[in-house]
Amino acid sequence: MDQNQPAAGSGRFDLNEIARSFPDSAETLLLDRYLTDQSSASARVFRVYRPTPPHYHAGCDEHLLVLSGRGTFWIGSPDQGGAFGPGHLLFFQRNTVHALPEITEGPLVFFSIDTPRRDPSDVIFVDPADGSAATFIQQHRY
Repeated sequence: MDQNQPAAGSGRFDLNEIARSFPDSAETLLLDRYLTDQSSASARVFRVYRPTPPHYHAGCDEHLLVLSGRGTFWIGSPDQGGAFGPGHLLFFQRNTVHALPEITEGPLVFFSIDTPRRDPSDVIFVDPADGSAATFIQQHRY
């Protein structure tokens, strides 16, 4: 079994190998690789290429573990922001506005667990002029 492909009801993944597989640039703000995709939860690895404007997800809570990179992140409002780096866990519930205004060191890669599953189209920008799900995220295959 390929260690980066889920078996029926289970999986084994090399997060560092997946992180290294992301290209140096992308047309969207981030590239995303689903590891598991079940109705109760999804697990993903994604690389962020540019700062992300304020947005929220209506259908899931999100747990983000920083695998590499550094930047600033706020949850709820800009005055609730701070620096983050490898090993930091960021958590926020559905409908909580959050943003990543600055990337200070790359590559910036996160491991995410979303409960329940996060539909890839569930990205709602506070200012619709900032984009859409199609400009925000694209699935990565390697």
